[in-house]
Amino acid sequence: MTTAEIKKTTETKMDQTIAAFTHNLTKIRTGRANPALLDTIHVDYYGSMVPLSQVANLSLIDSRTISVQPWEKGMGAKIEKAIRESELGLNPASMGDLIRVPMPPMSEERRKEMTKLVRHEGENAKIAIRNLRRDANEHIKKLVKDKLASEDDQKRSENDIQKVTDRHIVTIDQLVAGKEQEIMAV
Repeated sequence: MTTAEIKKTTETKMDQTIAAFTHNLTKIRTGRANPALLDTIHVDYYGSMVPLSQVANLSLIDSRTISVQPWEKGMGAKIEKAIRESELGLNPASMGDLIRVPMPPMSEERRKEMTKLVRHEGENAKIAIRNLRRDANEHIKKLVKDKLASEDDQKRSENDIQKVTDRHIVTIDQLVAGKEQEIMAV
C-alpha cells in the first residue's frame, strides 16, 4: 500500500466516522419533532420485534408533532403501546388509523443533559478521528522502515493526514455547536 492509498483510505474512514456521528445526532432529542427519534422503537409484529419504520409511515405534522400511519389497521394499538413504553417519555394519541405523537417541551435540566450527551458523542467522534490518524501515521512509518517510502514522503503524508484530521475535527465541532443551539432553543 502506498502513502497515497493510505491517505485516501484514512480520509474515507474519517468521512464514515462523520456520517455515523451525524446519524447519532439525529437520534438525540431536541425541542423539535424528528421522525428519526422513533428509530429505536420496536413493535411486536406477529411475534417478532421489528423497527417502527417497517410497520408504519412516519412523518411530521408540525415542528412539535410526529404522525405515525400504520400500514395495517390492527397495528395501531401495538404501535401506540410501544411508543408509550419507550424511554422517550412520549404520549401518543390515536385518531382513527392515525397516531399523533406530540413532543413535550424539554425542561431546562433535560436540555442541559442533552447538551452534555451531544458533547460526549462529539468527543467520542474526535477520538475515533485521532485514532485513524495515528493508525495511518504508524502505517506510513512502517513503509519508511521497510524502505517502501522515503522520509520526505513520510513528512508530506503526515502533514496531509494532519490537515484532513483538523478539517474533520472542525466539522465535528460545528455539528456539536449546531446541535447544542438546536437543543437550547426554546
